[in-house]
Amino acid sequence: MKQFFLLLGMGLLVQGQAQQFLQPSAAAEHWVDSVFNTLSKKEKIAQLMVLRVSEKKGAGVAFYDEQVASYAKKYNIGGICLFQGAPVKQAQMVNRIQQEAATPIMVCIDGETGVGMRFDSVAKFPDQLTMGAMNNTDLVYRVGKAIGEQCKRSGIQVNYAPVVDINNNPNNPVINFRSFGEDKYKVARMGEAITKGMQDAGIMACGKHFPGHGDVAVDSHLDLPVINKTVMQLDSLELYPFRRLVQAGVGSMMVAHLYIPAIDSTPNRATSLSPQNVSGLLRGQLGFNGLTFTDALEMKGVAKFYPAGEAGVQSVIAGNDMLCLPGDIKGTIKKIRKAVKDGLLSKEALNEHVRRVLLAKYNLGLQQAVPVAEEGVTVALNAAVPALKQEVYNNAITLLARSGDKALPLAANSRTAYIGVGITQANPLARLLQQQYGADCFFFDYKQSAVQAKLLLEKTGGYDRVVVGVHQFNKYPAGNFGISAPAVELLQTLQLQEKAVVLVFGNPYAVKNVCKAKNLVACYEDDSLMHETAALLLAGKLTAKGTLPVTVCEEFHYGSGITAEPVKAGEPAIDVQALNKIDAIAESAIAKGATPGCVVLVAKDGEIVFNRAYGHMNYDKKEPVTTQTVYDLASVTKISATTVSIMKLYEQGKVDLHKTLGDYLPWVRGSNKAGLTLADVLLHQAGLVAWIPFYRETIDTASGKPLKGFFAKEADSRHSVRVAKNMYVRNDWQDTLMQRILQSKLGPGDKYVYSDNDFIFLGKIVEQISGMGLDEYAHEHFYRPLRMITTTFRPWKYFPVNTIAPTEQEKYFRLQLLRGDVHDPGAALMGGVAGHAGLFSNASDLARLYLLLLNGGELDGVQLLKKETIEYFTAYHSKVSRRGLGFDKPEKDNATRKEPYPAAGVSPATFGHTGFTGTCVWADPQYNLLYIFLSNRVCPEGGGNGKLGQLNVRPAIQEVVYKAIRNK
Repeated sequence: MKQFFLLLGMGLLVQGQAQQFLQPSAAAEHWVDSVFNTLSKKEKIAQLMVLRVSEKKGAGVAFYDEQVASYAKKYNIGGICLFQGAPVKQAQMVNRIQQEAATPIMVCIDGETGVGMRFDSVAKFPDQLTMGAMNNTDLVYRVGKAIGEQCKRSGIQVNYAPVVDINNNPNNPVINFRSFGEDKYKVARMGEAITKGMQDAGIMACGKHFPGHGDVAVDSHLDLPVINKTVMQLDSLELYPFRRLVQAGVGSMMVAHLYIPAIDSTPNRATSLSPQNVSGLLRGQLGFNGLTFTDALEMKGVAKFYPAGEAGVQSVIAGNDMLCLPGDIKGTIKKIRKAVKDGLLSKEALNEHVRRVLLAKYNLGLQQAVPVAEEGVTVALNAAVPALKQEVYNNAITLLARSGDKALPLAANSRTAYIGVGITQANPLARLLQQQYGADCFFFDYKQSAVQAKLLLEKTGGYDRVVVGVHQFNKYPAGNFGISAPAVELLQTLQLQEKAVVLVFGNPYAVKNVCKAKNLVACYEDDSLMHETAALLLAGKLTAKGTLPVTVCEEFHYGSGITAEPVKAGEPAIDVQALNKIDAIAESAIAKGATPGCVVLVAKDGEIVFNRAYGHMNYDKKEPVTTQTVYDLASVTKISATTVSIMKLYEQGKVDLHKTLGDYLPWVRGSNKAGLTLADVLLHQAGLVAWIPFYRETIDTASGKPLKGFFAKEADSRHSVRVAKNMYVRNDWQDTLMQRILQSKLGPGDKYVYSDNDFIFLGKIVEQISGMGLDEYAHEHFYRPLRMITTTFRPWKYFPVNTIAPTEQEKYFRLQLLRGDVHDPGAALMGGVAGHAGLFSNASDLARLYLLLLNGGELDGVQLLKKETIEYFTAYHSKVSRRGLGFDKPEKDNATRKEPYPAAGVSPATFGHTGFTGTCVWADPQYNLLYIFLSNRVCPEGGGNGKLGQLNVRPAIQEVVYKAIRNK
């Protein structure tokens, strides 16, 4: 038992805590002090510098391995940033520079698409805009983790990724395809997922470019972009993903070179050099306490106005920790020292930056820097790329227009032509079409004329099918991506043909050239793997799942994409855009005091398509809710822990639902509860009373204060059962609790009475048969194999308290604000683990259990239950109630009811449960749909606040979900 929770706790230290790389500890502080005390004044400043290192020499400001090694020795610099080079050479450089440095060097990389973005001989992961076409954050997480593992293998500790700029300007010359798209919610979700993946691999992620570089038309490498927006406009859009990353615990942020007068009106002062932006907005208002990096100080956006080391000193004064590519090292050190002497920068502030950098180094494992293994490094760095890349492509490719069967799928016996625009010879797609359809191939590059375009149209006029591939255009939008006028004219003629299928391989903004196409596919990348993916789509062997991450023209807006064709037969897709209506319902509920905050999650066809947080953890509005916030699930415990455990034991032949409580629980024998069958108990028709106020025996009913002799403030040999913070009940009270249930009245067995006592018995049966606690059994058989990190009983043992939503400011028993201890008083007296209540989780972890149930008991290759078991337990089984075995279900007469339950749109196959604290989970197999609502509506006044039910919040949101299903 102890080992199980130790392992769970270790997982949470990596995945659950905010700013994991800035967590202090006695060992860390000792190391920081010991290193700090050895540094000279110049070396302290040098610890804040990150120098460019490249195997290859080129134009511009750059340092190479020989120079950086000497600087590491001479100045004791803090970090390096790897640029061009081969993997083995990069490993050699890192090893050499680490050897030369008196203090371990923090190794960084600007690797948004993995180390392949910089390293020779390593394949890149897809662009962020390609991933933005998906609705699969789990896959984005796995890409992030793979990138983190690449970095780890290369001796890198920090990756300057993800880009969480919202690309709401299609002419953006510097962000564009590097963004996840134009929707702030998707950018935030994807950014959180890839950040979590990298940081779970032990690599510090870096959100960039704060406060938002998406709405610019000037490249900050060349000049200082200006954004004329109000603070309110910035707060409602650009700042949203950064705020979410702060809440998610991103380790660092990179500050952009932008001029935003609403933040700082000092002429030509970039946001990277602005105290109002760095210390005021990022640290003060957003509450960020991780590392801050400047964008490269050699860029003209700052160097033009703050030359020769001045940018570096202004950056530190602004509140930045690390200066990226400062150029003039000696001059920067000199100017920073002068700023301290002149009182422009306090010595204390400078030392705080240095200590923060050193603490990050310690937590990144640099107190014992291990040399990078050179042998096999190239193979290792490439290992995970192909499979993940293929999976991304399968989920991203987007069908925008289709004229019917006239063009798609391609018929094997039709005369097919392939026109490769932008190329001069056969590429992988051309060869695949030749092999599979005997296609004749024609090529038209961007140097050919309009006359040649006309001749090509004449040559291809007699074919039954024409596949048009648009290739080899520029990634940035300048000059229409380098697509020539004759090529555009050719494409605009071809697009109008019913028989033509146009595939755009590269930046989806280029689709603007063919928005009238009868058959149109956005392919996002132009490599052999995407060519193979497109060929599968053309053959009808792959269903397009992607949607546009950006608006490209009047015809095709953000979210466009024909995905109504089912992934599995009979399963309609969902309009993700329509789910935005949930925002208004959730925000109205919060404004009206129904709950201080909530999280809503929707999954369709096995993928989470909506996962948003609203409001705060309490009405004081000090702590915002995030999608990672852990909630007390209340009675959702009944199905998420107890029922699934019974199902597992049933499958194993260890439980017979026709047997009785007395058959499994010796202490029940001889009571009037002994003959109750497990089936009736699961159906809430065994005659047990609804609940028993156990706590009343432990308090003075007049004052509400605990009676003497029941509780102790600290755990001891007689009081080891925690019921709340600094409150432990007598150990022998556990037997009394069970006796009170045995002594309770027993009603008729043919009447439906929803009862907590039913599930207290069932939880005890799980423990009796398995020899494990209910919490341990559920973790071992479900939560651990499903990687449900936050799903646990007694979360106060494993989570920082600020990740757990508080429940009631209890005034009748425990007399405190409950946070991390179960809200239900009966479950509390049982130590926080009971069959009816006590489970906590965030929404995304809880979703994994129900995605498993919707998928026939299998998820990610792990089979935990049989499909027939799930169908049996989730079916109707009672003439007197709507219940399944353990699971709640819709009312049987929903179609004619004035108030359908749980909502009008649900199918009879739906199963789930609600919870007293303001939670629910509903899974609908007919639509392969999952809906989760988590809130703490009982905070802080308790169950008397019934506004969540009165306002119909949960059903109203559920109805939005069902109305968003296409072709329902």
